[in-house]
Amino acid sequence: MIELNFDKLGGVIPVIAQDYQTGEVLMGAFMNREAWEHTLSTGYVHYWSRSRGKLWKKGETSGNLQEVHEIRVDCDSDCLLVRVRQIGEAACHTGFRSCFYRVVQGDDLLIDGERIFDPEKVYGDKE
Repeated sequence: MIELNFDKLGGVIPVIAQDYQTGEVLMGAFMNREAWEHTLSTGYVHYWSRSRGKLWKKGETSGNLQEVHEIRVDCDSDCLLVRVRQIGEAACHTGFRSCFYRVVQGDDLLIDGERIFDPEKVYGDKE
C-alpha cells in the first residue's frame, strides 16, 4: 500500500494535474485520503474541495474529466503530480483550458488564452 502524508496540511495534499501528452500544467487542487482512494480505484481524478467540504470527481458536471495516465509522488510523500488525459477541452472551471491562464506582467495580470466555455451555462449557480 502506498502511504501518503496527509497530516502535514491537516488531511489534504496538493495535487498538480498535467496533460500527459503536451506537458501543459492544467490545474492545482487538493486530495484527501478519500479522493486518493477514489482516484486509484476508478482511474479518474477525484479531488477534495476545501471550499465546499466535499469530494468531487473532476468533470462530473462539465464533462471535462481527467483520466489518470500516471501518478508521481514527491520525495516527502506529501504532494502529487497527476499526468492525465484531459477529456473535454477545458480543465478550469472558469472555462479556460488551464487554470494558469493569467500571466504576471509588472503590476498586472494579463489573460493568456481563450475561454472555451461559459461557466454560467455549464454550472449555473453551482459555483
